[in-house]
Amino acid sequence: MNLRESNEIFRKAIVKTYFEPELQKMDYRKSLAKHPAIPEYGLTTDLNVLHLFFDIVTGNDYPDGDEWFTIEYLLPYSLKLPDKLKGPDYFTTIMTSEEKHFWRHRELVRFKYGKSKKLSESLEYMNRKYLELSMALRDSEVIKELKRDDF
Repeated sequence: MNLRESNEIFRKAIVKTYFEPELQKMDYRKSLAKHPAIPEYGLTTDLNVLHLFFDIVTGNDYPDGDEWFTIEYLLPYSLKLPDKLKGPDYFTTIMTSEEKHFWRHRELVRFKYGKSKKLSESLEYMNRKYLELSMALRDSEVIKELKRDDF
């Protein structure tokens, strides 16, 4: 087994045995949204607007790849966002087909860094970012543009 494969197995195990169960204790649930690039299921909250996915492939070839993964917050709707929600601090586009696009926000999560970084700190960070992005979407009233059938 090479470094890439072992890092991916390790990250997937951390996600499945710690992060997903802990997020579910915080009222996240399995998402029905499909990510265009990540085959695993995601998680969402009761609003069912923003969906959280774990990207365990990014960083496979780095020597410290067992210490981090990327989390992706996906808004799986092809809609127009206000300019204040576009950019690296909020959302960038991800193409799904020639006619459609989704919006995503990516964050690097380092869950193992010496003795000071704990899994619980990473979990709190993920949830805090989810709430921040959800609130920004709500405040911009973009959620009102979605039909109830969309989610």
